[in-house]
Amino acid sequence: MMRFEGKAAIVTGGASGIGLAIARRLADEGARVLVADLDEAKAKAAADGLSGAAAVRCDVSDEGEVTRACETAVQAFGRLDIVVNNAGLMTFAPIAELTAADWLKVLGVDLLGAAHFTREMFARAKPGAAIVNIASVHAVETTPNVAPYAAAKAALLSLTRSTAIEGRPRGLRANAVLPGAIDTPMLWSNPNVKSGAEVIDKADVGRPEDIAAAVAFLASDDAAFVTGAAFNVDGGRLARL
Repeated sequence: MMRFEGKAAIVTGGASGIGLAIARRLADEGARVLVADLDEAKAKAAADGLSGAAAVRCDVSDEGEVTRACETAVQAFGRLDIVVNNAGLMTFAPIAELTAADWLKVLGVDLLGAAHFTREMFARAKPGAAIVNIASVHAVETTPNVAPYAAAKAALLSLTRSTAIEGRPRGLRANAVLPGAIDTPMLWSNPNVKSGAEVIDKADVGRPEDIAAAVAFLASDDAAFVTGAAFNVDGGRLARL
């Protein structure tokens, strides 16, 4: 199925893990993908493995770099139809120990990065364009010592709703995916998981490709009547009492 033939996408944090799976899925379905990542070398390596892809270094917390990434996509592909805000940062410390700098470090990537790309999409996108924000189950239920991450992801859901409302007259849709436990280095290196504070049953761990499949649906015309939605992809984790 080639649902994205003739379309162009940016995937942030696209050099590895969930982001790479998303970039690969969109490319496999015909999209030309700009892999945007803080690690330029890894971004180029990822793009080299995808048909018609390109790469750019992008610190999503930097407005100028976000603008340049969008300009690069338009220059390379002639258009910009899809943005997947996947880049994320997670820190681990009790609330009592967090400084303003600690908060801003996480919020700058996990919330403001998406906000910067959203603004660029409002300026550039044509009717039929789509934004997919990668949130987290931590936006709904969380664990100790990850307050900035959980707060940023909860705010990202709110940003998604606002974008859906303001984007509708322009033909721009926005939806969010809430991954649960996904088999990536970020999961297994999580200090809460290592310590047992957050218990993960391996039977409940999904694959990056599971998230990519959900993103591909939400970004496609198959979801033309879906906007402002929060889509749980967590193996039923949030459904348990």
